[in-house]
Amino acid sequence: MNWEPLILTFKLALVTTTILLVLSIPLAYWLAYTKSRLKPVVETLVSMPLVLPPTVLGFYFLIAFSPNNAFGNWLNEWLGIKLVFSFVGLVIVSIIYSLPFMVHPIQSGLSSIPLSLKEAAYVMGKSRYSTLVNVLLPNIKPSILTGIVLAFAHTVGEFGVVLMIGGNIPGQTKVASIAIYDEVESLNYAAANFYSAVLFVTSFCILLLVYLINGGHLKRFWK
Repeated sequence: MNWEPLILTFKLALVTTTILLVLSIPLAYWLAYTKSRLKPVVETLVSMPLVLPPTVLGFYFLIAFSPNNAFGNWLNEWLGIKLVFSFVGLVIVSIIYSLPFMVHPIQSGLSSIPLSLKEAAYVMGKSRYSTLVNVLLPNIKPSILTGIVLAFAHTVGEFGVVLMIGGNIPGQTKVASIAIYDEVESLNYAAANFYSAVLFVTSFCILLLVYLINGGHLKRFWK
């Protein structure tokens, strides 16, 4: 069996999830505590991937990143960045497409923390950054873990968006979901079953581990 699509899939999911974690924490913090009138607009934009068909997002990204478009041409000519049919393009699209799966759990966790805890940290002379890193984030570890797992699993399962942007280039953009589709089209059900089984087992194990950790079952098991 060809392991390339699976390796590429998990590489894409790992890179996407890492970048999303860095970007989502400040965004979720702002959404949880801001009183700005722009909050509903930002929340709507963040949540759009939840309701829009993947092909819609893929189509507009394809138009925006295309060398025939002014933005895509500028990236290609001046920065030497090609986003269409490239791994970098897959990463950018995956970040936007999986953004709500990382932001929402972290935002929910921050919103559930009593304001008195944050105010007490300020009274003790801690800065906003110090309060976030040393006080707030340690209290929402289950929410952060949930966001990481959901974003990772969602990226692993992407199909429409990555197909529109990345196409089907072996070793560069051909992830496992596209490989499964190709094998089914070729009536090669054994290969399709192999890719599907690996993704199924991996996703099941990751989700099970999260529920065990968040539910405290592992601690009771080791006692």
